[in-house]
Amino acid sequence: MFGVGGIGKFRFKTAVSGAESGTASELGDVLVVASIAKTLSKPGGIYSLDKDGDSVPLSEDIVIRILRRGSLDSSKKLDFFRWCSLRQNYKHSLGAYCHMFKVVCFLSHHHENDILELIASMKRDGVKLDSSTLKLILDGFIRNGKYDTALEVLDYVERDLISSSSWGPDIYSPVLVALVRKNQTSIALSVFLKLLDSSLSSPTGKNIVIPDAIACNELLVGLRKAEMKDEFEQVFGKLRQTKLYPLDRWGYNICIHALGCWGDLSTALSLFKEMKEKSGRFDPDLCTYNSLIHVLCFLGKVKDALIVWEELKVSSGHEPDAFTYRLLIHGCCKSYRINDAMKIFSEMQYNGIRAETVVYNSLLDGLMKSRKLTEACNLFEKMVEDDGVRASCCTYNILIDGLYKNGRPEAAYTMFLDLKRKGNTFVDGVTYSIVILHLCRDDQIGEALKLVKEMEGRGFVVDLVTITSLLTAICRQGQWDWTERLMKYVREGHLVPSILKWKSVMEGSMRSPQSRKRDFTPMFPSISDVSTILNLSKSDEAKEGAKQFDYESDEWSSSPYMDMLANEFTSHSRRRSPQSFSMSRGVRVVNKGENSFDIDMVNTYLSIFLAKGKLSLACKLFEIFTNMGVNPVSYTYNSIMSSFIKKGYFKEAWGVLHAMGDTVSPTDIATYNVIIQGLGKMGRADLANGVVEKLYEEGGYLDIVMYNTLINALGKAGRIDEAVKLFEQMKSSGINPDVFTYNILIEVHSKGGRLKEAYKFLKMMLDAGCAPNHVTDTTLDFLGKEIERRQYQKASIMRSNADDPS
Repeated sequence: MFGVGGIGKFRFKTAVSGAESGTASELGDVLVVASIAKTLSKPGGIYSLDKDGDSVPLSEDIVIRILRRGSLDSSKKLDFFRWCSLRQNYKHSLGAYCHMFKVVCFLSHHHENDILELIASMKRDGVKLDSSTLKLILDGFIRNGKYDTALEVLDYVERDLISSSSWGPDIYSPVLVALVRKNQTSIALSVFLKLLDSSLSSPTGKNIVIPDAIACNELLVGLRKAEMKDEFEQVFGKLRQTKLYPLDRWGYNICIHALGCWGDLSTALSLFKEMKEKSGRFDPDLCTYNSLIHVLCFLGKVKDALIVWEELKVSSGHEPDAFTYRLLIHGCCKSYRINDAMKIFSEMQYNGIRAETVVYNSLLDGLMKSRKLTEACNLFEKMVEDDGVRASCCTYNILIDGLYKNGRPEAAYTMFLDLKRKGNTFVDGVTYSIVILHLCRDDQIGEALKLVKEMEGRGFVVDLVTITSLLTAICRQGQWDWTERLMKYVREGHLVPSILKWKSVMEGSMRSPQSRKRDFTPMFPSISDVSTILNLSKSDEAKEGAKQFDYESDEWSSSPYMDMLANEFTSHSRRRSPQSFSMSRGVRVVNKGENSFDIDMVNTYLSIFLAKGKLSLACKLFEIFTNMGVNPVSYTYNSIMSSFIKKGYFKEAWGVLHAMGDTVSPTDIATYNVIIQGLGKMGRADLANGVVEKLYEEGGYLDIVMYNTLINALGKAGRIDEAVKLFEQMKSSGINPDVFTYNILIEVHSKGGRLKEAYKFLKMMLDAGCAPNHVTDTTLDFLGKEIERRQYQKASIMRSNADDPS
């Protein structure tokens, strides 16, 4: 041990004497390295080394060998490196610094201060940092989530050590990654485009700087998360244009997912086709199939997604995982294919894949919306008791909302009371908002206001959805002065003052004289033939085009159906338009803060005016705010169109539909529901099948409201057999008929003289446990009178026959 007698000095002197001879120089270095390493490995080794410092020969080779020593702890190496820095007549070389950075950057606990100290030491020694070492440092910080420090180091190095012109292409990759992960995507995009433009403008083609695949993928992911669609497509297009895009399998999957979810299915499928053609390391993996299944479900093409799922299991060489099942179950539930969803869930459990809370939530939501209340309750019991899956606030919100919508308001409110007694872990702001909404629909405003006060007391934010629900109920009862009373209940935040200010501006605008430039000019064009707007003839042409589309499949392909879709969608003759149908129904309140506040308030007051029958006032409100630059959404147009149809203004309603097609894309199921209502009232139920086919073609689905609307339109048009057939289709798809369905069928059969069939549906309704309502009572009165009339008529005929002597 150093410092004990002369043993340490003897060792170093021996090593030095060995090093002085030419033939033994290598052996001398080995002995020196071994002696230093042995000293450092002992407690207090650096102090022992310091005592014998004058006798320790140092060179770049010896220092690097010590730093490479695997048996030494990283902290010992760092102490040794610092000790060498204090030696006179010795300065670390760039190689020694690079090795030291490698040691520190790969520590499990990142030594941020040590790295900054080493960078400062380099500056003192006059050593310039090369781009590969800088990339190593930045990657180390990014790997440990120190994005701010990475950018600070970059700024320090750029300012004081090197100029950016000496950086290699690889240095920009960690810079972009750090900026994206720091949520500075716009800055990362700016840096990336400057690099790309400078590379493309290079006349010689040399010094082209393209960040690596990891950086490009991170940037694309950041743009997708920020919903920067145009910027994403710009980056994607430029990278494809350069032909130098380091596209890997991950990059393909990102682009397939992002472009597909934005409605560009043809490009997503063409990328899948390209992956298969490249093969090897670009072969589609499970993530690729999951991305495609997600895109197809998101765009409403659930049938196609189910076929792709079958191909995935049979011929792709991959097995579905929990995420695959989750995507399919969610897609089937959203499109009211609840039977398919339950089959997939059963297979998921059979394969030993544990379903998480989000899967159960999708199933519960689908069952509740399909009016399968008993099945939903049984599934919830299985979820909690049998499978041991913990229910979340979202789970309870689905149950409470479902109970309300299935005609069990007492059970829903009782569950709400029980949950809130247990604390805030079982209820949240959405729970309160759901209950307040349903209380407002039942005109229980006093109870709703108490819950608002309680909601704030629990620390939940009273959002715009909740406040506008109260506002609508208050105005529906004609208590306009109650609006100011909301200030007493919603004390925190600036939302209610903003609403009152907006209301004041709205009322002032409605009272002030409007421009006469557009007098006698209709707000919406008057259109007689709705089939021209719906492009039903084009739909027929598309069918003929599909029949003529000839695709020669590869019998050896692992995904023949996907190949067929890719060829169909990417062929020039079959190029599809952007997404024209949304799986999500439009809502009154978009609730995106200041960006949607105006249209949220317009929708709220539109619903208030239209509920009061004040159609002209609603149209005036619409015109004023659209002229002010407020962009309507699907809910806005659907509300106005529905009111026109109820008033019998069909030409104007189709004019609204035409205007909607020019400004809003995509449409939703509510739009098609209004269209069917209009066709039924016009006596044009013959077009209903064409509308439904177009809905399916665009990726739409039939929910229970749509089924009821179609059955009503067909039944009242005298097409009772078609209505019954649709009823059977509704049940086979997994949707239980509700009281409105049975009321419609009983009514149309009664008025059509089919009394036995009407009675059959009444019995079916009671057997299903569906409670009648006041409409049922009215329909049954009519049915009873019809039965009495028939009996009286039959008795009269029999008497007349008995009196006739012939």
